[in-house]
Amino acid sequence: MSEKFHGLTQAEADKRLKENGLNEVPEPEYNFFKEFLSKLWNLSAWILEGALILECILGKWIQSLFVLLMLLFAAFNGASKKKQSRRVLNTISHKLTPKVAVERDGKWIKIDSKQLVRGDLISLQRGDVLAADVKMVSGKIACNESSITGESKPVKKNIDDTAYAGTTVVEGDGLAIVTATGKDSRSGKTINLINNSAAPGHLQQLLTKIIYYLCLLDGVLTLVIIIASFFKGGNFDTFINMLPFLAMMFIASIPVAMPSTFTLSNSFEATRLSKEGVLTADLTGIQDAANLNLLLLDKTGTITENKTAVASWSDLSDLPDKDVLALAGSATDKRNAGIIDIAIDEYLKENNIPVMDVEHFTPFTSDIGYSMAEVDGHNVKLGSFKQLSLIDKNANEAVEGINFKAGRSVAVLIDDKLAGVFILQDKVRKDSKAALAELKKRGVRPIMLTGDNQRTAAAVAEQVDLTGNVISIHDFDESTDIDELAGIADVLPEDKLKMVKFFQEKGYIIGMTGDGVNDSPALKQAEVGIAVSNAADVAKRSSKMVLLDDGLSSIVKILDAGHRVYQRMTTWSLTKLARTAELNMLLTFGYLFFNYIPMALNAMVIYTIMNNMVTMMIGTDRTHITYKPENWNMTRLAKIAFSLAAGWTVIGIAFVSYLNMHGWSHNSISTMVYVYLVLSAMLIVLITRTRKYFWQDYPSKLVGIVQIADVALTFILALCGLAMAQISWQNLLITVVVALIAAIIIDLIYQPVMKNR
Repeated sequence: MSEKFHGLTQAEADKRLKENGLNEVPEPEYNFFKEFLSKLWNLSAWILEGALILECILGKWIQSLFVLLMLLFAAFNGASKKKQSRRVLNTISHKLTPKVAVERDGKWIKIDSKQLVRGDLISLQRGDVLAADVKMVSGKIACNESSITGESKPVKKNIDDTAYAGTTVVEGDGLAIVTATGKDSRSGKTINLINNSAAPGHLQQLLTKIIYYLCLLDGVLTLVIIIASFFKGGNFDTFINMLPFLAMMFIASIPVAMPSTFTLSNSFEATRLSKEGVLTADLTGIQDAANLNLLLLDKTGTITENKTAVASWSDLSDLPDKDVLALAGSATDKRNAGIIDIAIDEYLKENNIPVMDVEHFTPFTSDIGYSMAEVDGHNVKLGSFKQLSLIDKNANEAVEGINFKAGRSVAVLIDDKLAGVFILQDKVRKDSKAALAELKKRGVRPIMLTGDNQRTAAAVAEQVDLTGNVISIHDFDESTDIDELAGIADVLPEDKLKMVKFFQEKGYIIGMTGDGVNDSPALKQAEVGIAVSNAADVAKRSSKMVLLDDGLSSIVKILDAGHRVYQRMTTWSLTKLARTAELNMLLTFGYLFFNYIPMALNAMVIYTIMNNMVTMMIGTDRTHITYKPENWNMTRLAKIAFSLAAGWTVIGIAFVSYLNMHGWSHNSISTMVYVYLVLSAMLIVLITRTRKYFWQDYPSKLVGIVQIADVALTFILALCGLAMAQISWQNLLITVVVALIAAIIIDLIYQPVMKNR
């Protein structure tokens, strides 16, 4: 029926595009002030605000100013990083704009949906995400309108009905005329495929445990100080005077820089991946890639080239070969051609087979398993031999001489009688063998999935060195040895979700590639769902990562990005736990042993602010790529961090004890402890960020600059006596030497542990 409707000429489309603009609505400008205020209304901010009020009530105005600065810094920094993250995702979202099949100058072409104009004739099929409001002129579809109505039940659209931008075609096919674009459409916003998932990734969930460990430590140490103060003859006034210090111990535990570090690292990698041919639709996909240990791979377009050619044709009918091929060609999809349609059309073109006028065409769907055309008084079906043999019960007898092992079979039924069989072959990509070897080297087990028969799948697996068994999906069950599995054949799209859930229940972190409409649930279920370059729009929307290039090489880049994020956040975790525990233990034991808290309150606030500046920059640090899936074990990381803190605390207490016994004043000791803690925090970053000794490796330029700036500012404050007692050059030098000796001793013990982590 497509001949009854015609699209615009390219000249007319260009004219309308110039008059009405692109099919998009500019994103509203980022409101920094509004975002800044929102950062003042969360749990971390409430703790800081409570401390600020307490300091004001107690008349600690200088300390109040520092706490206020910390609160404002946290809000400003969070709003800034949110803006940066949004800018990154917005840039990526424009690259994820769907393609649309549109008729221009009498020919069907695919264009970026932003180029659509009112009056365009477009083709719709299952899996399309509508990029404009349209009026149906042919066919029937059903749309999921939950994006605009909140209701998930499909809404049927018949001829003359309107379908809206942002909705997804879940059933049927047809033609439609664009009636409204951009801000004039009902959704009134740019259609992109960014998946703003609210579900946290594994890394985010585990990092929140850090707060638990720190609060637990603070609670215990605070209780120790309170009890000790009364045993030492203190009273209620003593307790009141200690409140600012106790409040600061809790403030120091607040992971002010965690959201910023996390966002910065993920955004940094998302930008890097976009330049390497991988678009990130959900940032959690990057962090979970580090834990990925099982990858389910589509064969076609991933392991093999996304080009399929006809290797052989067998005419099994009584009609002339040319007539059968012409009828077969009528059942290929001309509007939204897939790889099989393209292969058969190219074969017909090479053999000078004319294109026939089709009276009615039904495109392929996985529900029916074939495409169908009514042409020249015949009903023609084109699909897999396995599916069509269910219609023609005598088909198996007619194909005894055909070698189905040679490739993918596509059968032709004319009036429900087997008329011929195409054998199509996919060419293995040149990079597949090396890329699969690299994946296996990194501890990721690749398993090939294909709808082809077992013999064809086994032949492809052998070509790319996928060792193990290739079995049929019908033989796959609980007893299947996954360690000996190379591929699964006869897989239908709806089988994939069951397989993802099966492997997840076995404890695997799953990556999966897919391209079809029915792949969407499995892509969404997998921790790292990856839509390949030719995937349907709905598959891209369901995925966390979208490949721009064919093949497997890009997946290795995703793993690398995940490992870099993992390494940075490991450094952040160890650093945050270690330096906070060191601060709290040093002050607590200092009070227990020496009857005073060996650090000024002002210095505590400055120390906390400066440390957050450095740890935030860890999100940009240089890293090393590991060759095994990572496994977050927060309990073990906590043990390592507290061991580091214990080492620094023991040396710190010994240092303070020496100073006390040799006549240094409490004020001088307080400033020297401040310098010691700042240097130890900087050195802990250097120690935990590498598997070499800290003097054998160097951080990123940004981390190094901030560290140098922090140390320089610390020296200036200490030497000039700003916000703390002044100390001499000699005292500063003594503290630096002690901190460096402590770092060397601790690193000599720490690195063997780190290498086995």
